[in-house]
Amino acid sequence: MKNLQDLRIFIETARMGSLSACARHMDLSPAVVSASIKRLENDIDTVLFIRSTRKLRLTSKGEQFLQHCKDALGILDNAYAGLHDNDAELTGTIRLSAPSDLGRNWVLPWLDTFMDTHPKVSLQLHVSDGHVDLYGQQIDLALRYGIPKDSSLVALPIVLDNRPVLCAAPENLAQYGEPKTPKDLTEHNCLCVGHNDKYFSHWTFERESKQINVAVSGNRRSKDGDVVRRWAILGHGIALKSRLDVAADIKTGRLLEIDLDGWQVAPYLLYLICPERRLIDPLFNAVKEYLIECVQHI
Repeated sequence: MKNLQDLRIFIETARMGSLSACARHMDLSPAVVSASIKRLENDIDTVLFIRSTRKLRLTSKGEQFLQHCKDALGILDNAYAGLHDNDAELTGTIRLSAPSDLGRNWVLPWLDTFMDTHPKVSLQLHVSDGHVDLYGQQIDLALRYGIPKDSSLVALPIVLDNRPVLCAAPENLAQYGEPKTPKDLTEHNCLCVGHNDKYFSHWTFERESKQINVAVSGNRRSKDGDVVRRWAILGHGIALKSRLDVAADIKTGRLLEIDLDGWQVAPYLLYLICPERRLIDPLFNAVKEYLIECVQHI
């Protein structure tokens, strides 16, 4: 493979689903993009796209080759960035979206410290439990729980051993008792959090090879996870929260973790998301490594 630009054009064409859109995005002519795709197909002796007058879609071999290309260019980009990480003082703007609870109570002070260390870095922090559009809004990075459904996004792990925990204030459990099994939750006031246009009122637990889904209800719900955590601390009900969000509250005794006889919720992994690998630069790598280090001390 002689031309890495052909690979980048292929990846961008697959992401945008259009030769002309790729050309506009990369500031190239449609003829150059078309020639690049044809050259790449000839080089590997494989048809990558099925073309029609209106649509462009990957072949099965094209889909397979696309993932290999992303991985290969990601390794090269990271290697190049690594060579220059220490060449100059970090500069640029961190445009980051973070979940409300984690963002307000942890990420905000972390990044304040990061910027004290790197005074030429600026910050745009968007705190919300809704998933922002990384393509349509002026946001380059997002901390999100769970692997994104959009396979074109780059997801790098920050925490892999995080699980949601069931918790409540001591006074709540003293007054209403502690549930012992997942089904007992139907008799308790549960605090539900929502994302985008829905609330999560069905909680799924697993133990060994078994799984159980419980429909919970309560008199309070919010699309802001920090609000739900505060309600739980005030004794208003039982919450299902990321362990990262409530770790400090559990350590101080403001919240107590509830054990449901070994029933647990599936891991709630935290990732740093970006829309494309070209955004992985020295500043990105520094932020990623810093966040990984900070999370370990929660």
